[in-house]
Amino acid sequence: MKEQFQDYFNTNKETWEKKVSVHAESSFYDMPRFLNGKSSLNSYELDALGDVNGKSLLHLQCHFGQDTLSWARMGALATGVDISEEAITLSRKLNKQLGLSAEFVCCNVLDTSNHVHEQFDVVFTSYGVIGWLPDLKPWALMIAQRLRSGGTFYIVEFHPIVWMFDYTGNKPVMKYGYHQDEPVYEEYEGTYAQPDAAITSKEYGWNHGLGEVVSALIDAGLKIEFLKEHDASPYDVLPDLIKNENGLYESKDHLYPLIFEIKATKV
Repeated sequence: MKEQFQDYFNTNKETWEKKVSVHAESSFYDMPRFLNGKSSLNSYELDALGDVNGKSLLHLQCHFGQDTLSWARMGALATGVDISEEAITLSRKLNKQLGLSAEFVCCNVLDTSNHVHEQFDVVFTSYGVIGWLPDLKPWALMIAQRLRSGGTFYIVEFHPIVWMFDYTGNKPVMKYGYHQDEPVYEEYEGTYAQPDAAITSKEYGWNHGLGEVVSALIDAGLKIEFLKEHDASPYDVLPDLIKNENGLYESKDHLYPLIFEIKATKV
């Protein structure tokens, strides 16, 4: 299945290779404060996973590893996976600079089991990840393979309704299906972390409804512990969001949720 989408994956990888240096210098990722001890993790994932000290943790689609390294700072035996060679190179540099012992692997997330053979207490992924995948069934099967019996899978992700809009114009326009098989292609200047960056982002993505996400995980043998939807996002990456008293960002009208989270267990 993966081979038929290889051209799409290659285009996405090329874009992510260009994003790494831009993102590492951006205020969004705030590298100086991160290197000085600030965690990159947010309240949703910290509350859901709790104490990870001594636990083995696999972080899927880790970008350049800030979250992976934040888990490692909390005592997790962390391994990060990402498709970008530039990202993994920077991850390893940061790991060494911080004196941590995380591991990093460069591969398409769907190929993780070809490169990582151990099983983990926790598999974690977050914020802008499943939209890069055309089919969630092999993704969910890989997660089940990499979890030990009784292990926890946790995802916190932008809500599928968010991805129904085209944000490349002057105002968001509802353009894409809640769940559709056809890829969504977007080409725009800059990135979410640095909108005025002098790079052209060319990206293929796929929309996945909540039913598809949950069913893929159940079919792979996981037991869903909870599915939660939230109006507030940790990131100010959508138009016209307002910062609330908890430091999260909400839309003015609250017409639909911005974030969902799922916690599941391998039985």
